[in-house]
Amino acid sequence: MKIFVNDKPLEILSFEERPSKSFSKIYSHLDEFPEEVEWEGEVLFEEPTPDVVIRLLYLMRTRRMKRLGSVTLLSRDKKLLKKFVKSRFLIIKAAGGVVAKKQKVLLIHRLGKWDFPKGKLDKGESPETCAKREVEEECSIRVKVEEHFCTTWHTYTQNRRSILKKTYWYTMNCSNDTAMKPQEEEGIEDIQWFTAEGAQEALSDSYPSMRYLYARYQELVNSN
Repeated sequence: MKIFVNDKPLEILSFEERPSKSFSKIYSHLDEFPEEVEWEGEVLFEEPTPDVVIRLLYLMRTRRMKRLGSVTLLSRDKKLLKKFVKSRFLIIKAAGGVVAKKQKVLLIHRLGKWDFPKGKLDKGESPETCAKREVEEECSIRVKVEEHFCTTWHTYTQNRRSILKKTYWYTMNCSNDTAMKPQEEEGIEDIQWFTAEGAQEALSDSYPSMRYLYARYQELVNSN
């Protein structure tokens, strides 16, 4: 599970899944949270206690740690740790799509950044139905949903509440874009088709979670 907290990735893994990369800082079996938090690069916590996790989440949410690359949490009970982390937030579910047409992908421009179309699930709505509805509403196109290929998690604050958004992502094919236009009432300013290279460049100034999503999409396309 990878959560983007204030645009920084926090990954929860078991000891068996420990990545082979090197870490700039390793904390093992801490009783208290470390005083030093001006981290650089990759930081690892082994078996963090609930108090350590609470403090860590607070600092990641409230500080701009420009030199921090990522945080990894290792636990022998990954399921329990994931449950505890999620309990610290109000969880909201959403769904969206990466839409393809003739080897190009569709991006929307909203809040000054290129992004993929998505939106919150209505009550009783399935993620797949939501993804199709939101893409068609936001872009005024018609799509065919193919498969779920990725789920992203990111946090934000709304009305002083800590939100954890879980977004289901589907690959889609565009069947009709003759009436394509941005849904301006949702703050969408522009819509464009991009080549793979163009999309990667456009997303270079977007949210890290969207670059992560597009990397997963490219892996899927290249494996087929």
